[in-house]
Amino acid sequence: MRDRAAAGPPDGSGEAIHGTARGRSPVPLSVLDLVTVGAGSTAHASLRTSVDIARLAEARGYHRHWVAEHHSMPGVASSSPAVILAHLAAHTSRIRLGSGGVMLPNHAPLAIAEQFGTLEALAPGRIDLGLGRAPGTDGQTAAALRGPGRQGEAVDEFPRQLAELIRFLDDDFPEGHPYARVHAVPGPVQGPGGRPPVWLLGSSGFSARLAGGLGLPFAYAHHFSPAGTLPALDLYRQSFRPSAVLDAPYALIGVAALAADTAGEARAQVLTGALSMLRLRSGRPGLVPTPAEAAAYPYTPLEREFVDDRLTSVVHGTPDEVRAGLDDLAKRTGADELMLTANAHGGEARLRSYGLVADAYGMPGEDPERL
Repeated sequence: MRDRAAAGPPDGSGEAIHGTARGRSPVPLSVLDLVTVGAGSTAHASLRTSVDIARLAEARGYHRHWVAEHHSMPGVASSSPAVILAHLAAHTSRIRLGSGGVMLPNHAPLAIAEQFGTLEALAPGRIDLGLGRAPGTDGQTAAALRGPGRQGEAVDEFPRQLAELIRFLDDDFPEGHPYARVHAVPGPVQGPGGRPPVWLLGSSGFSARLAGGLGLPFAYAHHFSPAGTLPALDLYRQSFRPSAVLDAPYALIGVAALAADTAGEARAQVLTGALSMLRLRSGRPGLVPTPAEAAAYPYTPLEREFVDDRLTSVVHGTPDEVRAGLDDLAKRTGADELMLTANAHGGEARLRSYGLVADAYGMPGEDPERL
């Protein structure tokens, strides 16, 4: 069976969940845009780059473009996914747009249903609602986001919050429920129409099992937790129960991948992301460093071990090397879709990477600036 929004845009093209592999790609390719801000740049410039990436992705046959909720991180300008997605919707016409994800514990379910109902009204048939249960930040920031009385909510509240959100999206609280007369607007109370498909995101077995049991699509964060990828995907597939949304499991994985004209250039760029993560994990978050700064940084032996370990999970190099790495990853994991995140200091390097990967797979289209 198909999701009510699976027909996609009004012209009937595309699908809400299943993508189409383009060119020689073994599976559909998509984009995870972290809207990173490099040293010497600004959030304004990074958000403009996000528009350029979305337009290029649409022109070259990437299936979807997602942004992720992060807070109190100077090097990441994606604290408000719904706002960014509305802006991207205004600059694209076909590509699917969504959250990878919205961190459900940070928000009231009704507020999310209203935001994504609005996005669905702005870009019918093109919106995905990916949900995570992590705060997307540190504990103090999470407390500030959630406000008094919600700081101590347990992880096991997530299934209840998810069920409530889906009820709001479908406008089907049973009679007698306290929210039976509360409606998410825009939404079904206004008449027939589609609504965004819900995805569950995770980096452990919790969301994998929940997504499988509910028959929902699942996105695994391989880009920052590669050791758990195969166990989580196996658990999702074993737990899967057919639903009104999906007949069979559908899993994508987020992949850190960056292509450049030379292998040396690619390594210099991905090292900036590794140093940025090192600083974040050390409690020193900041703007993404330049390649020169990352190369000159005085790594301790323990820091060098952290960086080297991180780089082993980043698919990087020349376009042909990246294509081979992605092909191998798709084969090893059996993922139904690969969502690429190109972490680098500058927007030009990120934009070029997505274009080079598309070229390597013979994906259709041209640079949107030339269309």
